[in-house]
Amino acid sequence: MPLHDKLPNPIVDPKDIQYNGRESWRIFGIMAEFVEGTERLAAIRPAVSIFGSARVVPDHPYYLLAERIARKLSDAGFTVISGGGPGVMEAANKGAYFGKSPSVGLNIQLPHEQHANPYQDISQTFRHFFARKYMFVKFASAYVVMPGGFGTLDELLEAMTLIQTGKSRRIPVILVHHPFWQGLLDWMRERLVGEGMIDEKDLDIVQLIDDPDEIVAAIFKYYESRGFEPLPTERELMLNL
Repeated sequence: MPLHDKLPNPIVDPKDIQYNGRESWRIFGIMAEFVEGTERLAAIRPAVSIFGSARVVPDHPYYLLAERIARKLSDAGFTVISGGGPGVMEAANKGAYFGKSPSVGLNIQLPHEQHANPYQDISQTFRHFFARKYMFVKFASAYVVMPGGFGTLDELLEAMTLIQTGKSRRIPVILVHHPFWQGLLDWMRERLVGEGMIDEKDLDIVQLIDDPDEIVAAIFKYYESRGFEPLPTERELMLNL
């Protein structure tokens, strides 16, 4: 006798039916976030996404450094994208807001910690992290990664993974503040490269630069021979991201 013939008929809880129905309809909300975000950000290129801790205060050295970097990027013609919240995100938006190019905040609804900062020319709020992260990747010509916590590491490692696996176009990924990041890079070289988990060339995805002027120069240098517009092959990649 087949196994399924031995099992009792399942009793379906009406609450499960209701939950599954809500879950299915939630897909339309996710689709709406992708559509609305893509339409609102379509004209912002070239742009640089800046990541970092939500917990630093306005007089913290990381905040002040992020603000200087963002102002220089904005004055150089780059739209600056941040997570739209406090800390380094606010510093990035503030620097760009008082510069020559737009300041964009991609806000996320959280039960704590996140509130939208006031320095945003374009503000878009997301319920889902993955839709928000897609916008960071899709519209950025470079990443600037300040010191931060789990969220910052998540953005950094996702960018590195997408570039490593060829799912995203290669862009400059710049880590800021040697004392904060050097230990992580040393560990990656010792453990990940040393034990064959990644190739040594995979570490070339990131650069470690502290000076704001050098950060801007490094981004321009990367694009000087090809321009900021995505190449046809890169457009295809981004369509299938």
